[in-house]
Amino acid sequence: MSLQSIFFPLMRIKSVFILTWTFFAVSLLSKSVSAQHQELNEKPSIWKGFSLPAQDSSFLQSYFQRGRANGHFRYYFMSTDNEHGLTDYYALAAGGGLRFETAPFYGFQFAVSGFYYFNIASSDLTKADSASGQANRYEIGLFDIQNPSNRKNLDRLEELYVKYQRSKSSLIFGRQLLNTPFINLQDGRMRPTGVEGIWFDIGEWKKFSLEGGFLYAMSPRGTVRWYGVEESIGVYPSGVDEAGAKSAYPGQLESGGIGVLGLHIKPNRYLKLQIWDYLIDNILNTAMIQVDAIKPVGKESKWTAGWQMIRQDAVAEGGNEDLRKTYIRPGARAMSFGARTGWQNKNWDLSLNYNRITDDGRYLFPREWGRDPFFTFLPRERNEGFGDVHALTAKVQYSFRTFPLSISLAGGYFDLPDVKNTRLNKYGMPSYTQANLDIRYRFQGFFKGMDAQLLVVAKSAAGETYDQPKFIINKVNMVLYNLVLNYRF
Repeated sequence: MSLQSIFFPLMRIKSVFILTWTFFAVSLLSKSVSAQHQELNEKPSIWKGFSLPAQDSSFLQSYFQRGRANGHFRYYFMSTDNEHGLTDYYALAAGGGLRFETAPFYGFQFAVSGFYYFNIASSDLTKADSASGQANRYEIGLFDIQNPSNRKNLDRLEELYVKYQRSKSSLIFGRQLLNTPFINLQDGRMRPTGVEGIWFDIGEWKKFSLEGGFLYAMSPRGTVRWYGVEESIGVYPSGVDEAGAKSAYPGQLESGGIGVLGLHIKPNRYLKLQIWDYLIDNILNTAMIQVDAIKPVGKESKWTAGWQMIRQDAVAEGGNEDLRKTYIRPGARAMSFGARTGWQNKNWDLSLNYNRITDDGRYLFPREWGRDPFFTFLPRERNEGFGDVHALTAKVQYSFRTFPLSISLAGGYFDLPDVKNTRLNKYGMPSYTQANLDIRYRFQGFFKGMDAQLLVVAKSAAGETYDQPKFIINKVNMVLYNLVLNYRF
């Protein structure tokens, strides 16, 4: 039985959801129909509601009036300095958004949010590099990767959901934001990845909790549209298949949606266990188990450790009965193992991290949906699409106690298969070293709510590139600069 056959009724519920809230909107406005007719000598007032006592809960409208509104303005400058002879890029984006959530009504709440942004200035993101034939990789994600020439019509309805909450448990239906190991915000551009579906979180027990749901639509970071699950796979560049031909799966996959289940166990304050399973109907199953432990040292310090295992298996036809159009070859599998150790106190956070993807096959998970969950992950690069990988990273962060500033340094070595080994190297990425400098400051006083981030990423080739620009540009021998300002209220 497929996920589509199990959850097809949800598609009908979605229609009922839209009609229900349309009915509520009409009901709320029906008492002020005359106010919707505006005389030419009147100031616009179509957003004006009734005047009700602030705590009068006998009216549905009061739950809207007592709701909470939040705003977010974001400024982002990004620049890529590639190897001499290859194209450099820059982009400046700015935008803002609003979010509203009603007060609880017998446990129910309604939320809606949207965001707009503009390409203030940038390189020509529609033009490929002349030496390599490759398109822009990083800056394009600030805007609309499906339409790089779109500079102004960049907006998205980000959240639209109904939530029911009782005690420490909740159920959400509609468009929402999620952060899980594999499907997450991956918030490294203007807007994060959004999902649509039904999601539950049960936290009634002291030592364990359960979350999960069914997702049927996605809006990947760097896009302004909402896509069906199968349609969203391949929105980002899709690399090559195992034979070395350009991947043919974008727009060719069939899936009924994604089923997700996560179990969190905390037997004591020193140990945490999480188990996850993601079933992409007709395509792929991904399971993960992770253990995190801490050991206090004195009053303010502690040792940390972690272990992770991931297993992936192709499901059914891998997305298409035509082998040339599958996302993953039928019968294929992949394995990953990770470990970390570290030390923390109120100022310092240090860690040493290792990850191994075996040579059984490529580790695959749609890049459109989130970043890697590996301990060795460093911002602005991923190890998705590769097999036979050894990765080692060291991270150190210092946070000032009396000043709202933190400074992070991270470095890593990533040993990947040869760029011509297409069975295990999907994106033609050579082995590389990477170093990150991340400085963050939180404003205080009059500017409280504002934060700034400077992220500088340097990557150098550590493997053979065969002097071919397509294996170098936007991948290695480059420096990426990011300057981000956020203001939230």
